[in-house]
Order: sequence, then C-alpha cells, then structure tokens
Amino acid sequence: MTNKLLVFAFIGLTFFCWGAYGPVLHRGQMAMGHSRYRPLICVGLAYFAIAVIVPIVMLNLYGEKGTWNAAGIIWSLAGGSLGAIGALGIILAFTYGGKPSYVMPLVFGFAPIINAFFTIGINRAYREMSPTLLGGMMAGIIMVAIGGFLVLFCANRAQTPHAPPAQQSHAGYGGGGGDLSS
Repeated sequence: MTNKLLVFAFIGLTFFCWGAYGPVLHRGQMAMGHSRYRPLICVGLAYFAIAVIVPIVMLNLYGEKGTWNAAGIIWSLAGGSLGAIGALGIILAFTYGGKPSYVMPLVFGFAPIINAFFTIGINRAYREMSPTLLGGMMAGIIMVAIGGFLVLFCANRAQTPHAPPAQQSHAGYGGGGGDLSS
C-alpha cells in the first residue's frame, strides 16, 4: 500500500511540475527581455543539477542493480534529447508569440497520442491492437483535435483587445500578482 501511495505522490509531483512548466518558463523568457536561448541554458543547468548530480549522489549512497551498456546509453540519451528538443520547441513557440494558455494544452493534449502510437511502433505491437483500443485512440485524437480548436479559438478571442491595453513594465516580475499565462 505504501508503494502505491508513493507512486501516486510522484505522479502528482510530475503533473504539477509539468503543468506549471510552461507558464514559469514563459515568465523567465519574458523577464530576460524575450530571450530565446538564455532560458534554455537555464533549463539545461536545472536538468544537469537534478538529472546528473542527484543520481550520482543517490548511486553513491544507495547503489543500484543494473549496468552501463551501449543500448541503454543510446536509448537514454535519445530520451533526454527528445526532452531537451521539446523544451526548445516550447521556448520557440513562446518566442514567436505563443502563450502558455494554449501552447501547453496543445502539447499535453497531443503528447499522449504520440506516446501511444510510438510505443506501439517501437514494440511492433500492431497485431495486438484490438478494435476497442484503436477506437479509443481515435476517440482520443478527435477529442484532442476538438479541444485544440476550442483552446485556440477561445485564446484568439480573449486576446482581441476591446480597449487599448495598459502599459506593463517588466519590473513587476518576481513579485505581485498577475496572470501567469500572459
């Protein structure tokens, strides 16, 4: 029972962090004068600290079963590269005018679909797909497409100014209220 609680706690930690990732990263990008690449350097430094230093300490303290091998290294580097390229994609989407209010729902709406098809592909599990699974995946694609349309439609309508917007200073970052998605 304790392990299941930990599983759900760490799932919660992940969806909280990934859900807050876009708005927080966008704030950093805006605070750096809309820099495209400086925030990615910061993301890389954070990845290094959390994904390199922490596991080295944990391995030294607790040890672990397993070995270093070429296949594991290649697949793991590919996964890390995909994560970093995804971070770059989000940063560039923000750079060219995207807002967290619709960039992140589109990313997280389509990512599970890609995950499902990619997992089926790399495991060569096409024959194991039941009509129910295929129907569920198609229903998911349709729901994400409808949700994506609604997010974009509503975001565009919400951004249409009815009155001239007030001037906003970058000095307010780091304190005060405000919408995280702007």
